[in-house]
Amino acid sequence: MSNVAAAGRVARPGARDVDNLLPLALSRPREALARAREVLAGQPDAQDASVAHQAAGIVLREFGDVHAAVREVREALRLSRQTGSSEREADVLATLGVALVYAGHTADGLATFDRALRLSRGVLAARVLERRGIVLTALGRYPAALRDLNQAVAVLRRAGDELWTARSLNARGLVYVAMGLPARADEDFRAAERWFAKTSQVLDASYTVLNRALVAFSSGDLPAALSLLDEAASLVRPLGVPVTAISVDRCAVLLAAGLADDALAEAGAAVREMERIRGRSTKKAELLLMAANCALAAGQPETAIDWANAAHRLSRSHQSAWWKAHAAGALVQARYAAGPATARLLREADRSAVGLELVGSADVARAHLLAGRVALDLGRREDADRHFLAAAQSRRRGPALSRASGWLSEALRAEAAGQTRRMFSACGYGLAVLEEHRFTLGASELRAQATAHGAELAALGQRHAVRMHRPRLLLAWSERWRATALAVPPVRPLADADLNADLAALRDVMKRLDKTRGQDHPAASVRREQVRLEHERKRLEGAVRGRVLRAHGAARPGRAVARVPELLDELGSSQLAEIIAVDGSLYVLLCGAGRVRQFTAGRAADAARAADFSRFALRRLARSRPGDDLASALAVLAAAGPKLQAALLGPAARYLGDKPVVIVPPGKLQTIPWGLLPALRDCVVTVAPSAAAWMRARRVRPPSRRRVILARGPGLVTDGAEVPAVAGFYDDVTMLAGGHATAAKVLQALDGAWLAHIAAHGAYRADSPLFSSLRMHDGPLTVYDFEQLHSAPYRMVLSSCDSAVGVPAGADELLGLVSSLLPLGTAGIIAALVPLNDHATVPVMVGLHRQLRAGRTLAESLSHTRHALSGDPILQATAESLVMLGAA
Repeated sequence: MSNVAAAGRVARPGARDVDNLLPLALSRPREALARAREVLAGQPDAQDASVAHQAAGIVLREFGDVHAAVREVREALRLSRQTGSSEREADVLATLGVALVYAGHTADGLATFDRALRLSRGVLAARVLERRGIVLTALGRYPAALRDLNQAVAVLRRAGDELWTARSLNARGLVYVAMGLPARADEDFRAAERWFAKTSQVLDASYTVLNRALVAFSSGDLPAALSLLDEAASLVRPLGVPVTAISVDRCAVLLAAGLADDALAEAGAAVREMERIRGRSTKKAELLLMAANCALAAGQPETAIDWANAAHRLSRSHQSAWWKAHAAGALVQARYAAGPATARLLREADRSAVGLELVGSADVARAHLLAGRVALDLGRREDADRHFLAAAQSRRRGPALSRASGWLSEALRAEAAGQTRRMFSACGYGLAVLEEHRFTLGASELRAQATAHGAELAALGQRHAVRMHRPRLLLAWSERWRATALAVPPVRPLADADLNADLAALRDVMKRLDKTRGQDHPAASVRREQVRLEHERKRLEGAVRGRVLRAHGAARPGRAVARVPELLDELGSSQLAEIIAVDGSLYVLLCGAGRVRQFTAGRAADAARAADFSRFALRRLARSRPGDDLASALAVLAAAGPKLQAALLGPAARYLGDKPVVIVPPGKLQTIPWGLLPALRDCVVTVAPSAAAWMRARRVRPPSRRRVILARGPGLVTDGAEVPAVAGFYDDVTMLAGGHATAAKVLQALDGAWLAHIAAHGAYRADSPLFSSLRMHDGPLTVYDFEQLHSAPYRMVLSSCDSAVGVPAGADELLGLVSSLLPLGTAGIIAALVPLNDHATVPVMVGLHRQLRAGRTLAESLSHTRHALSGDPILQATAESLVMLGAA
């Protein structure tokens, strides 16, 4: 984060209003610039003109046009010399020093500070030191910056200079953060806030909030960091000042949270804005470096190389050893990701690690880890061991992600040495660190995405368990990192009135947007209204998501890993097939009858391809009309089943028999129409995100009251005809339709129900899965709404298109409608993998509820319904499009 300080003004006898321009430049910058222009238009004397040009330069610097700022301050310096005041000249020189360094003229800028110090004494000298401390911090020269700022704080405090004491404390806090001393930094930032409270410096005060976000981030408190960043942005934006510093820090937090795509989008927008306003050179170098890291995390190494090269060139021109070392490190990381490893790349990685160590960077461990990887790829085991050993030093100190990286280094070092037991131990410690970190996050999205940080640790354990052909060990390692982020529900923000107001407003906007979209030939005014509503939709979605991401974790996880003896006891006569992807190959662990057996199946890519074909055929059948030729779609389905079975189950299929089967697929293979597999056609099939999740669902107790909720949303072709048809199957029934089927009323009715059936249009959002929704009378019922349930329905049936679809996230997680309900306590859900045929859905759902009324479980009911409808291809395809998730 960056703190920006203005040049000060030493009071003089008879000073007029022009003297307020300098403090105003960092309080109300637009007003200050306008007033400075007014002063200059009025033929001022040299003193006032010098102040006006200086104030204009400060504002232009903060608005990003540093070259224009340099011109203004140079003119202020020329005029200051006409006044004969060495104090005026010294003050302007300090402002010029800042502008020159920010413009990339480092040597000239630092020489200018030396001239300012020769002309100043006492408080003025302390103010000059404060500004030099800031630019030394921007250049990464932390020990020198700390010396200047310590001296400035001491002098300014004794003098009772409120504004400049606050600025100096704020600047010194940044140095402490960079030096890895967050407690001292936080103490300085809070003290700065108290001093700023005595002044009217809004912009200056906003930087203390920004800097406290950095402390929260460095301490591992991501929700607090996001909250403080949002608060800082809300303070800065009304002032019209560029928020580049906020963007840089927000990107860092988003990367730590596993939201690489969000971070890359933020970085890209900030780079474009920086180019547009010709922003200051030092901040541009930092931004380009952050953008390179974002591109690397998002899997775009070539883009990362371009940005890292640009950052490296700028850092070199600034003569900044700190930023040059970091840019070189990012460049090596990107080149390694682009591949292949070479002897030259190893030399660059060695130099990067040394450079980062010389400047005292906390990133040195990551540089050693990379160098170790390159050396290992080249077969240079001694070099790899040396680097891994250095990187592993971070495993017992620092933030969680740094410690986890240290344990990964230790695991790789042990693997290279052939010490399997030590490798498993290191992987376990690393995953434990990350598990603690994840449960500080309240948002299910953050918890799911954060699992990406442990993907390599889990993969190491899985890979070695496969090689050792130890099925129980492989099961333990697969469960260790599978669907653990959803092991406990997210924080339920029921008391957040602002969140609920935003959700209600979003429903209203979506309802009006749908109405305008329904017009065949909209008038120009309607199209303008569509644009306005679309903009408002994006704003509200951003507000909702932002509020949820800022939530702190409140619940502690239960035991997320299924113990093998417990699992086998729980299965009884059923079987569980856990499918594991390791290096692109699929392995099946068949659990049951007191045994765990391991089989090698096919390739994950083949399974995904066959699944795409099967879903394509199901969609064609869903859209078919009477008289359509269905032969080709049915042929695709018939061919897809055996291909899916070969890839997903392989030889394990021969051992399934006709017993109930629980399928635990990888996150990226969740949307499989399992009923198409020949070996599963006669089985009762349940799907679960993990064995532990299935066991938790099995142990959910049904409510004592068998309350049934039936709801239907608007716009259905059949008007939700299955709802009144099945109402007669149950005794304790509540039906919600028309104006009664609002999001609030449906949620209230669902809470704690024994069975819920919702017939509504479904909307799957691949771009933002937690906004996937069911359309109610007043607008969409989203995942964020479902997460506010006190107690989810024991069983749910969603006869809605794509309601079972989720977006793979993190290491092996899934985000979507159904993923939010299982951790809230729903024992079983029937949902759709693809769009459903509206007319066929009615008899399928009636048949399903008839089976449920007879006392069968959801999985048994779905299986019996499929067999009963096997004579009609459309009805059969509709039934095959449904999947049972959970256990009940």
